Amino acid sequence: MTNSATSSAVLIAAMEQRVVVNSEMIEYYDISGCYILRPWAMEIWELMKEFFDAEIKKLKLKPYYFPLFVTENVLQKEKDHIEGFAPEVAWVTKSGKSDLEAPIAIRPTSETVMYPYFSKWIRSHRDLPLRCNQWCNVVRWEFSNPTPFIRYLICWLANIVLQILELYRRIYEEFLAVPVSKGRKSEVEKFAGGLYTTSVEAFIPNTGRGIQGATSHCLGQNFAKMFDITFENEKGVREMVWQNSWAYTTRSIGVMVMTHGDDKGLVLPPKVAPIQVIVISVPYKDADTTAIKGACESTVYTLNQSGIRADQDTRENYSPGWKYSHWEMKGVPLRIEIGPKDLANKQVRIVRRDNGAKVDIPVTNLVEDVKVLLDEIQKNLFKTAQERRDACVQVVSSWDEFTTALNNKRLILAPWCDEEEVEKDVKARTKGELGAAKTLCTPFEQPELPEGILCFASGKPAKKWSFWGRSY
Repeated sequence: MTNSATSSAVLIAAMEQRVVVNSEMIEYYDISGCYILRPWAMEIWELMKEFFDAEIKKLKLKPYYFPLFVTENVLQKEKDHIEGFAPEVAWVTKSGKSDLEAPIAIRPTSETVMYPYFSKWIRSHRDLPLRCNQWCNVVRWEFSNPTPFIRYLICWLANIVLQILELYRRIYEEFLAVPVSKGRKSEVEKFAGGLYTTSVEAFIPNTGRGIQGATSHCLGQNFAKMFDITFENEKGVREMVWQNSWAYTTRSIGVMVMTHGDDKGLVLPPKVAPIQVIVISVPYKDADTTAIKGACESTVYTLNQSGIRADQDTRENYSPGWKYSHWEMKGVPLRIEIGPKDLANKQVRIVRRDNGAKVDIPVTNLVEDVKVLLDEIQKNLFKTAQERRDACVQVVSSWDEFTTALNNKRLILAPWCDEEEVEKDVKARTKGELGAAKTLCTPFEQPELPEGILCFASGKPAKKWSFWGRSY
């Protein structure tokens, strides 16, 4: 018999995959795990990237681009030095029909490509800090059942910078309208080889799963020791450098899709919508189509001149109704309709994508009213998502409460003793068809821990509150 929860999760995943294809965000490629990011997705990514690039330039980061390939010897250093690091590496073994002398890996991560050269460039304390930013592809053959934007061959940002986790929160909350929790990963879940990992974590109420939005790692001196990255301090003594590493990916688009999407398709927050306003003419029989067309063009021009991303659907082989559905599927925040009545009354009709509300506004107030509506939509999407996320949070204090909450697709906040073996035991005890539970993060904003409270899983004295749940 098929588990109903499993069936629901599969159905939701299938619907989301259909939406990202039909909305022209992606196209499937003929290699599993690879997708073509079409302009509708890439323009969303570029809007986020534009914000992030501007912010990290303030921190004096410099752009770099390192080669795609890494030698087996260099990659082996990382594998030998970090317990548990075993990337599923894609190897190039031939040039034409000839075997290569030594296989070359396609980078599964950026550390082994970048860090050997840091050891060449850093000699003195005067060379520090080295602030490096790289936008690049990495490849890992590490999964089955890939999902667009969530589990796939990754396009990510890797950079060595001062603390910028707050920028990641801003990308999610201010741009994507997705509420996230900032916190620290457990020792089991942290980046292998780092001292500790912090992250922003989102939660998808429809599936009852957490999803890691972006990570920031304090690497300590571990990689410095691997790759001999040293400097001469002001006293003339050689020391190992300390490093931080940070990353977020196009997975963020997938989180947004799952958070806001509905039965009609995507629902895009205005700040990341490639087109914020779509203008559609609604001509009737015997109407002055030339005048209506001119009004549509004038509306688009006026909005564009004011900095609003607007466009017009001028295709004549589709009905207005078909166009409405098409642009709703693509998630455009506002639709403007102009017909004979609107033309006569010197007004336009505006329809919101987030709640379907319709309003007629005079042409003289066009820009001001559109800006107000876009701002309202951005805030409403975040507020709605936050309320849905918060409604899923359940505080538990015992194992029975924990398993009940887990089966009810909750984001669980539980007192925990912070021991690796206990976390591994929780994973083992909850392993099943829907996946095991694990810590998502220990939130920086900690509720008060009552004196004498015990760990929900072990009965030992609790040290902190942590978020638990199933995850992507």
